Amino acid sequence: MAELYEELGLTTEEYHRIIKILGREPNRVELGMYSLMWSEHCSYKSSKRVLKMLPTRSPAVIQGPGENAGVVDIGGGWAVVFKMESHNHPSAVEPYQGAATGIGGIVRDIFTMGARPIACLDPLRFGDPSNPRTRYLVKGVVAGIAGYGNCLGIPTVAGDLYFHPCYEGNPLVNVMCVGLMRTSELIRGVASGEGNAVILIGNRTGRDGIGGASILASQEFDETSASKRPSVQVGDPFTEKLLIEACLELRSRRLLVGLQDLGAAGLSCACSETASRGNVGMRIHVDRVPLREADMEPFEIMISESQERMLAVAEPEKVEEVQEVCRRWGLTATVIGEVVEGNRLEGFWRGEKVFDLPADSLASQGPVYQREAARPSWQDEVRRLDWDSLDHPGDYNRVLEELVSGPNLCSRRYVWEQYDHMVQLNTVVYPGSDAAVLRIKETGRAIALSCDGNGRYVYLDPYRGTQIAVAECARNIAASGGLPMAMTDCLNFGNPEKPEIFWQFTEAVRGMADAARYLEVPVVSGNVSFYNETSGEAVHPTPIVGMVGLIGTIGKRRTIAFPEPGLNIVLLGETYEDMGGSEYLFALHGLTAGEPPRLDLALEKRVQTACIEGIRRDLILSAHDCSEGGVAVALLECCLAGGLGARIRADTSLEPLVWLFSESQSRFVVTVPDEALGMMESLAKKKDIPYTVIGRTGGDRLIINDWIDVELERMRRVRESALERLLA
Repeated sequence: MAELYEELGLTTEEYHRIIKILGREPNRVELGMYSLMWSEHCSYKSSKRVLKMLPTRSPAVIQGPGENAGVVDIGGGWAVVFKMESHNHPSAVEPYQGAATGIGGIVRDIFTMGARPIACLDPLRFGDPSNPRTRYLVKGVVAGIAGYGNCLGIPTVAGDLYFHPCYEGNPLVNVMCVGLMRTSELIRGVASGEGNAVILIGNRTGRDGIGGASILASQEFDETSASKRPSVQVGDPFTEKLLIEACLELRSRRLLVGLQDLGAAGLSCACSETASRGNVGMRIHVDRVPLREADMEPFEIMISESQERMLAVAEPEKVEEVQEVCRRWGLTATVIGEVVEGNRLEGFWRGEKVFDLPADSLASQGPVYQREAARPSWQDEVRRLDWDSLDHPGDYNRVLEELVSGPNLCSRRYVWEQYDHMVQLNTVVYPGSDAAVLRIKETGRAIALSCDGNGRYVYLDPYRGTQIAVAECARNIAASGGLPMAMTDCLNFGNPEKPEIFWQFTEAVRGMADAARYLEVPVVSGNVSFYNETSGEAVHPTPIVGMVGLIGTIGKRRTIAFPEPGLNIVLLGETYEDMGGSEYLFALHGLTAGEPPRLDLALEKRVQTACIEGIRRDLILSAHDCSEGGVAVALLECCLAGGLGARIRADTSLEPLVWLFSESQSRFVVTVPDEALGMMESLAKKKDIPYTVIGRTGGDRLIINDWIDVELERMRRVRESALERLLA
């Protein structure tokens, strides 16, 4: 067995621990099940202790971490359900199917809870777009997201896309899904009731995805990665659509005791987790599992990660009705086992017992490690920046054009036009604004959705960089008129067995916890993705934050677009010399260096509160947060979104490069009509936030002092054609 357990990713110590649990050596099937469930991907054995720092509760939280997705009350008897996950390594090996099945998996997490999926968001990170492999990966991933999501009829309404050489061998493909449900219709992935039937619904089980959680997702990449293609699952969105409708009907007819999707670790995960949560045992007849390939063995069946499968628990007298509902939706529903007394998970193959182990030992009692954390020796070096030694261009028109035509700040229209972002007719603020906004028809309210995460900032300072990700995501919600309610995350890091990587991870989670607690935005779900390395080179530590906010009435939503001429343009917040880690340094000088922007959480909270209150009182007619690229890029984006120019009087006490392109935090560009200017100024004084009238809307150019004077139509052409040209 030694050769097999090592091949499956288990350590010698873990193997001996399994022997101690079982009181004997495991057989091949049991070893495969443990290898998956004790993998980093499934067990969180390196991250579990650190994640306890995160705040997870608030009066609105119905379900926090521990289930398939988080659930937050939005009033009127309705709740939103949401979660974010990664499919990084599968997408690097097979970009279309990797991204497609990433959508499929996160969508199942949502309707497993009893919610109808209403939106997806897709934060993506890739290497240098001049590299042919990067272009291949981008096109494959975007096509996979579009192909699967569009077939399901779930709009992809927001996301972000960034490029940096550190992601060259290991792209990040994170996906967030949001669902809507009545609070009374919540289903949990719990098995209970001795004698209740265990039912497998959906696709037949095949050999695709075998070893995905242990072999593919819990190891670094190297020159053999291409050979791992068989570990990538194959998606079938049409079956998934049928599963959504069948499971929601089963929920509404109250035919189920519990429901769990089959994702990573397949049947091993679904059976052990539902049994463990319910403190019961389960007997599985492996030979009853419908197969795509007749010669599959129990080992393969129990660890296959074939997609579009659900595990349901139902009372015996309701089984026939469950099967009838599934038949009408064109789905197979097969009774493969039953709930039993005790805590054992047993499996039988043609009358022979092929596994027998405690369900808890798989689902919740795996190894938990306290990894060594050590600050990298190079951390101080990368934060040094000799600003004066750089050759700074004096032509600021050219700098602005280079930024907005570069891969990180150009328009993402080429991507989002491949997604159906209007299906279901709920989307009222489309991709391209700070946050997507969806109407909740049943309540008259709306929700704002956003995701964010700057890997350069986190690389330079994991603690502060992650706080900035939380703060900026909340600013995006606030700029759209929403009150941030709760967040999910996807924490993308390198190999946690390396002390410097684990230090980055620990500091990032500490930063997220402090920011989330101060801004009162609990973390209700999430995912950790380790081993994002290729040949020993890790990606930048990249925690991605996804957030949901509540807008009281749909008429209070805002976008970044300047809405009409003759409005005052106001800058809320202060600009400092925050050029470290900036897009200016990266795009113009090829540098990821310096101190990331400072962040005062108290000021951040006051500025956000002022923006939200100003919108609710109709003092603010448009709002846009200042982030990558600084205020010059923010102003241009507002102009282009509304087709309306602006004339700006900038603060000349700062050098032009700093005022234009500094990435100071806690800032909004907002528009205020003349009659509301005094009230807005009073609100800013009351909240004790910096407030400066910097210009007026109008015309067809963006003019900033005598520093910048650009024609909007030309800048639009440059910005909107850039990504397609870069990927051509």
